[in-house]
This record gives sequence, C-alpha cells and structure tokens, in this order.
Amino acid sequence: MSIRHIAWTADLARALPNDGKRYEVLDGELFVSPAPSFNHQRVLQALFRLLDHWVRMHELGEVFIAPAEVEFSPRRLLQPDLFVIPSTPGNRPRVFRDIGKLLLAVEIQSPNTARADRTTKRDIFQDERVPEYWIVDPHGRVIERWMPDDRRPEILSTSIRWQPTLRVLPVEIDLIRFFADALD
Repeated sequence: MSIRHIAWTADLARALPNDGKRYEVLDGELFVSPAPSFNHQRVLQALFRLLDHWVRMHELGEVFIAPAEVEFSPRRLLQPDLFVIPSTPGNRPRVFRDIGKLLLAVEIQSPNTARADRTTKRDIFQDERVPEYWIVDPHGRVIERWMPDDRRPEILSTSIRWQPTLRVLPVEIDLIRFFADALD
C-alpha cells in the first residue's frame, strides 16, 4: 500500500487542533514539538524581559515569544521561541506579512527540538537573511550565534553582544549571570 506524502502549508498547519503542541512547516514538512519544560520557559522569560526592555527603550521594534507565527512563505511557517521585529512606520503590524523580516530569531534548545533547531530551522533563518539566529543551550549554558553567511556558529559562554543597528550601543548579556539567575 502506498502512502501519499503531504506537502504541508501554513494553512494546513493552522487547521490542526489546538492541542498544546507547536506545529511548524519547515520547507513543506510538518514539524511537531511538545510543550516546553519549566527550565526552557525560565530561560525564555528571562531573555524576553531583558531584550524587551532594551528594544523598547531604543524604539527598535517589538519582541515576541511563541506561540507567535513567522510566515516567510506558505511552505515556511515557524514559531521561534523568541523573535524581534523592526519598527515600522505608521500603524503597528497585525500579521507577520506586514513586516516580512526579523532582526533576531532565538530558539531555546530542548532534546526534542535540538536537531531541527541546528539544521532545518537554521538553514531557513539563514536563507531568509535573518541577521542573527541564536540557539540557547540551557544545559550547556552557552549560546550559538549564527549569521546569514556563517558555515559554523560562534559559541558564546561568557557574554553576548547584540547590536541590530549602529545608531544605538549594543546590549551586552553576561551569560554566566544570565543562566545562574534563570536556572539556579
């Protein structure tokens, strides 16, 4: 018996039941991940508080956390754990299509998502020219930073600096303190 392969789209994924799982479409393939752990959420919340304050203070845009959709195309629907969109003139955007780009995408690594975070999602974020993609590893207490043309990540264990525009000084995160505050 043959099984027909489904070419998943953003609309097909949105039609799935709201069952607490995260549904993403990675180049036409459905990717399903379970609800995150407490430590995952602790790290995500700490990073959100830090970046949201800094982004708002410098009027750079908005910071979002999952579940929130980033649809690059019908075959590319992602829900990064955290992402930053740039400021837009006029009204605030209502859907991702109103912006179409990110300043930063972040995934908090978990055993269920590590492979996709480091391969398929990384490939998509690089292909879409997202200026920085961070993979935060709470267990190893490091951040992998990827830029669009990188073939290897920069592995950061003591601090990370993020400067999406030259008109403001960078935010610098002391990673040793950050992970200790979030997890200890």
